[in-house]
Amino acid sequence: MNISLQKIYDGFAQTYEKNRGLFDMTEVFNSFYERLGPQKGNLLDLGCGAGEPFPRLFIDRGWKVTGVDFSGKMLELASKYVPEMKTIKADVRAVEFEPNQFDAITAIYSLFHVPAADQTALFEKFHCWLCPQGKALFTYATKEYTGQIEFDGYKEFMGQKLFYSHKSAGKLYSDLIDIGFKIEAADYRDIGNEIFLWVTVSK
Repeated sequence: MNISLQKIYDGFAQTYEKNRGLFDMTEVFNSFYERLGPQKGNLLDLGCGAGEPFPRLFIDRGWKVTGVDFSGKMLELASKYVPEMKTIKADVRAVEFEPNQFDAITAIYSLFHVPAADQTALFEKFHCWLCPQGKALFTYATKEYTGQIEFDGYKEFMGQKLFYSHKSAGKLYSDLIDIGFKIEAADYRDIGNEIFLWVTVSK
């Protein structure tokens, strides 16, 4: 993730108010939250942006949330919309946490900006950071979005060319299983006229 991508997301922060609610993820949230059981815990949200909707929804249900994002402007919005969230300004590949620290991890519309060559190492960190039986939900780009089975390149989003990178869905599943995850769900969802793969895994 280069500085230009960071600057683009800083720019998106300027139009955030206008675009709030553009993507309705209520069904996705409910489906994931039901898998977590009744306990309250600690959530790590990678690529948290302005803290909506997932961090806000978890906090409203009594969870403690840590959000990581490389856009300072987005984190300024997060301090407004989700002041209870602990925030860290960093590339998601650079942060470090103690093992078994989080009951859940979410990475919504963020991991596809991480080069495919770096994704396995990041998923290994997920596995380390999650508590036993912890779960993670993330969005992954596939050929349904990029038009290619594997992709490293740029696509337009909201008038800007953004970097996207992904392996084949089959290679993704193989990597996750090799790391030690159980794949609980993998669903293609059309939200805001964009089709992405939504994957839920458990430790």
